[in-house]
Amino acid sequence: MIGKIIAGSSFAGTVGYVIKEQSRILAAEGVTPPNVRDMVQDFKDQTLLNPRLRNAVGHISLSFSPKDGVRMTDALMLDIAQEYMQRMGITDTQYLLVRHLDQPHPHCHLVYNRVANNGQTLSDKNIKIRNAKVCRTLTEKYGLHLAPEKESVRRERLREPDKTKYEIYDTIKASLPQSRSWNDLELRLKEHGIAMRYKYCGSTNQKQGVLFSKNGFEFSGSKIDRQFSYSKLNRHFTQAQQQTHYRATLAKGFHTAVGNYRSAYTDLFGNAGGSGNKRPIANDSINFGGNIGTLPLPPNDSPIGLSAAQLRRKPGESSEEHIARITALLNTVAEAMAVAAMERKRKLRDQKENKPKMKL
Repeated sequence: MIGKIIAGSSFAGTVGYVIKEQSRILAAEGVTPPNVRDMVQDFKDQTLLNPRLRNAVGHISLSFSPKDGVRMTDALMLDIAQEYMQRMGITDTQYLLVRHLDQPHPHCHLVYNRVANNGQTLSDKNIKIRNAKVCRTLTEKYGLHLAPEKESVRRERLREPDKTKYEIYDTIKASLPQSRSWNDLELRLKEHGIAMRYKYCGSTNQKQGVLFSKNGFEFSGSKIDRQFSYSKLNRHFTQAQQQTHYRATLAKGFHTAVGNYRSAYTDLFGNAGGSGNKRPIANDSINFGGNIGTLPLPPNDSPIGLSAAQLRRKPGESSEEHIARITALLNTVAEAMAVAAMERKRKLRDQKENKPKMKL
């Protein structure tokens, strides 16, 4: 569930917008539906109780995930909307609640008068913060999905500045997986006409925010999406660089282990497919491809066992886990083969020293 605070300058425009062909009135208080002109006049009449209030129009849309579509009956939507109003302090005033039917996701529009029935003003102080907290509370209470997700929003229906904001969102989301640093991201966004700049702490060089701009509009990263705040993006790049370093270390260790294995294998068994006293390979080999190529496996009759199945990637095993595991395995087998090769050399040396000398 997501609540969106919508700016409205007149009851005529707002009520005219929410009452459309594909809509259904769920509730009304202090106004007389369904005639738009009558409801607008009802709202205007109450604003006369507080003529000093410049903008008396309250307008909030409440949107739900398409996954909640089956269970989102009019009755449930009304219950949630009325509890939302109570928690937001939108009470003792005129309101109109209308469900729209023109989108894949269930949603409704709440139009209310900020001039209460007693002439007092309904405060909009910190309304966005309060809205986010109430939506989160109701989402958990009613077991709702967090929606509509940005991917579900129909871009072709957006108006400015939302149209540009979603263009920036889509571009950042597509560019981020390939970006390993702030400079990487900035260059990729620049190709799509998006500029990026930083906010600094006072007059220092300490960065504390990031802003993205396009088509004459500028948004902070967190306004585009919470995952694009400066702190979260910075954490992403830090983790990406750590991951790159970790993978490089893994690759280096793997290549070293392969080299140690080949050397120990040659010392113990000779070259694969060799001739003369070189032993043939009876247990085949495994091909890693790339610059590793084919790796011979110990013969079946060898006391040192290593099979192709042990070297293959296991189901559910990440590439990093796979490389780390087979690196350790190759090192262990290489050590065992080196020990076996040394033991064989020792035996051959002892046999040579103990061999009786022939008399001439």
